Amino acid sequence: MLSARKAEDAEYISELPRITAPGIVVIDDFHRLDDSTKSTIADLLKVSADNEDPTTKLVILGIPDAGRALVESSSDVANRIETIRFETEPAHKITAVIEAGEAALNVSLAAKQNIVDNSQGSFYIAQLLAWNACIEAGLAEEAPELTPVDTAYAAVQRLVVSKQKERFGDAVRDFARGTRFRPGGRAPYLHVLRWLADSESWSIHLPTEMRTHPTEKVSVGLVVDRGYLADLTNKPDISRLMHFDPDTKVLSVEDPMLVYYLRSISWGDFIREVGFTNVDHTETYDVALSFAGEDRPYAEQLRDALEDNGHAVFYDFNEQHRILGEDVQSYLGPIYASGCRYVVAILGPLYGSKRWTIFESEQFKPLFEEGRVLPIWSHTALPSAFDATRDKGRLVFDPSADLRAVAVQHAEVISKKLAET
Repeated sequence: MLSARKAEDAEYISELPRITAPGIVVIDDFHRLDDSTKSTIADLLKVSADNEDPTTKLVILGIPDAGRALVESSSDVANRIETIRFETEPAHKITAVIEAGEAALNVSLAAKQNIVDNSQGSFYIAQLLAWNACIEAGLAEEAPELTPVDTAYAAVQRLVVSKQKERFGDAVRDFARGTRFRPGGRAPYLHVLRWLADSESWSIHLPTEMRTHPTEKVSVGLVVDRGYLADLTNKPDISRLMHFDPDTKVLSVEDPMLVYYLRSISWGDFIREVGFTNVDHTETYDVALSFAGEDRPYAEQLRDALEDNGHAVFYDFNEQHRILGEDVQSYLGPIYASGCRYVVAILGPLYGSKRWTIFESEQFKPLFEEGRVLPIWSHTALPSAFDATRDKGRLVFDPSADLRAVAVQHAEVISKKLAET
């Protein structure tokens, strides 16, 4: 019996291919092994299966989709392993557990059906809820005669959630705030927690969830692709609660009580406690950038700085795979007209003479009256006295300056604007 959580066991696991006739070896928490060791075990499985070696049998335990990670380590092992999934328990089995407890304690639980309905198919959660119902009623041992336990389920739930907050509260709040917390930010990690709470199982496949939640897909995709989510889930207080596999992009909960906690908390109160000012956006993007190709060096730096601040940014090169094969005008039009909170127009010398800048400006023209167009002028093309935007508050950049430094400063100003609105 070996566990990937133990350093000495992990070292032993990596040496298994060099051990003659190890017998039956159970590897627990396989998902926590590094990629090299996973590949080593996949090779050992393949060799043992091909040789029909009776002296080597591996049993691998892991989170949902651990098998997928194993196959990805060595694709030709797929037909040589058997995957057994542990599903949630049906209601009649949960009921049987509670009734066995009632018989042993000589009690009758008034909240039994509610406990069954809210146990999420987990014996552990059902037992914990029933135990708290008895404790709340002052019953700590077998009753001398059949005794009703009238504790309401709502009271049990409040008690359990209060206790679990001591276990999970700080870590869940840290996860929701992410690596760089901004009250007016897009809150991608908070949305991931919500998806976990809504999931029927204890794990979610993030690409699938992003397709289901298009408004949040850009911000969540950003923290996944840049490795921010992987870094966050590697922090000690968070890694003991959940695991993220960057290859399969599956986020799994290690403790079923965490899922119960997430499903039971008041999300309105939690959002206020975490400190977000707005998490239910109707627009896909916080900012859409409009610029001529000659100003792309600055636009690229501004995109990076805004994304570092946690904002969802429409930048054409980010969307090439989605635009490919589509009618470009039909794709871009709704984004600049209504699909973003603000348009940032980067106005260089050639802005008004390029085909796509003319098209984009026609789409977001009505947003000027709403104050939702933020002009950033190139130092080489400041507005004339006859320019319609001359009276609008603006930022200015010098194309020959340190574009990264300027973009970071401008991103801070735009972030404050987003936070206030």
